[in-house]
Amino acid sequence: MSNEPSSTPPAITRVNVVTDGVTKAFMWEDSARIEVRNLGTEIVIAANAAGLRNLAGHLLTLAQDGTPDGAHLHLEGSNGLAEGSASLVLERCDED
Repeated sequence: MSNEPSSTPPAITRVNVVTDGVTKAFMWEDSARIEVRNLGTEIVIAANAAGLRNLAGHLLTLAQDGTPDGAHLHLEGSNGLAEGSASLVLERCDED
């Protein structure tokens, strides 16, 4: 087994979402693992490196200029999160 970084780019899934006529692209690395646990008084988001990059990318996409207030992305066990995870909604909210 080699410790050399792989020259093969990660497999990526791209999903386009249209909100208020604005198209945003969300990308997932296929090797990403994200788990959300609700511990009652705490929410734990545990992810591998690819999962953390995915979450960061999703947040940056929602932060882009022209993204309407209320634009959001639902992540669930069947959609972006590990099975058994609590659901997670990432939402842009520009209200003060």
